[in-house]
Amino acid sequence: MKRLKKTYYIHTFGCQSNKSDSERVAGDYEARGYLEAKDWHSCDELIVNTCAIRQRAEDKARGFLHNVVVYFNQQGKRRPKIILTGCMTHHGNDKLYAMLPMVDEILPINEVGFNQAAIRKDSLTAEGKKHAWIPISAGCNSFCTYCIVPYSRGREQSRSFESIMEEVERLVAEGYSEVSLLGQNVNSWGLEKVGIGFRKLMMERKDFTRDDLPENQSQYLTPEGTPPFVKLLQAISAYPQIEKIRFLTSNPWDFHDELIAEIGKNKKIDRFVHLPVQSGSNAVLYRMNRGYTRERYVEVVNKLRAVDPDITIGTDIIVGFAGETDAEFQETVQLAQEMDWKVGFVAIYSPRPGTASWRIYPDDIPHSVKKKRWEVLDQIINKDNLSIRPKIV
Repeated sequence: MKRLKKTYYIHTFGCQSNKSDSERVAGDYEARGYLEAKDWHSCDELIVNTCAIRQRAEDKARGFLHNVVVYFNQQGKRRPKIILTGCMTHHGNDKLYAMLPMVDEILPINEVGFNQAAIRKDSLTAEGKKHAWIPISAGCNSFCTYCIVPYSRGREQSRSFESIMEEVERLVAEGYSEVSLLGQNVNSWGLEKVGIGFRKLMMERKDFTRDDLPENQSQYLTPEGTPPFVKLLQAISAYPQIEKIRFLTSNPWDFHDELIAEIGKNKKIDRFVHLPVQSGSNAVLYRMNRGYTRERYVEVVNKLRAVDPDITIGTDIIVGFAGETDAEFQETVQLAQEMDWKVGFVAIYSPRPGTASWRIYPDDIPHSVKKKRWEVLDQIINKDNLSIRPKIV
């Protein structure tokens, strides 16, 4: 009797990075001979890819897992093997098994590699073109005080140029015409070993050259001092089959003049730039450890609009961060009125256990105040812009 192949199903929470990770997990499973089940009710192994950006995101994953257990208990069926991955792994194995006793195995997200081709689904854009997410880095070195990413995904690691370009070549051969490059801070691709101090020096000194770096770090810049991410964009753009390139997400203090110039002249790069600000108050930005000022952010946006007036800007903002006063919030409101962002992803601050802000700053803003501030900014930024929100697969 022929043995049936085992099946898997992946349930994904969170952002584009999580969706891209799930594509790679699927590639690994199918390389091992598994078949995808039509849903989680009928699989042998259920992989739950979690998000931990806010408590609400974790609560959704817990609720889903609870519903899975209830369903199989009620049906009197043996439930699938449950594998937890994604950003909730920051809690550590012992705590996770205690919190979620139904979990059978934990897969650290930074162990999801590039050995197998990703299994991409729903890859057509609204225009019918084939679009692919391409991770170019994992983890983060910025350590914003509110952010769990360095703890859940580890320190920043750039994927090699060769590996990225091999994937681009495969995608071109398969007929893909649009790609989105993914990373917690794509601008710093290839520079994590240089260190944050030298990366800031690159931003602040207009006469900065390769010679200013220590000998063991100069290899990470091209001879003319061009940031590696700009070189990567140029290499991908050289394929005539690639018609559009997007990238997510950027940190304002890593947004080099060379990158701005490349965006201006390279029309394959999407005219929508997502540039998180998080707050319009310098005092709040300092408590967040964002590494730039309100003035620096405005400078970058003005330079982008100067090289191409058709460029539109989107952003992320956190309201109700620890200690945010009414006056500090009004600075963000004023900035929103000045910036003309075309889309704003406004989030209510939720302290994440283990982060610096969770340890040192009390969560002292009432939820009702946070909600009101959310409504104010959402109204200013998004009320008239919903029709132009960029639609990416």
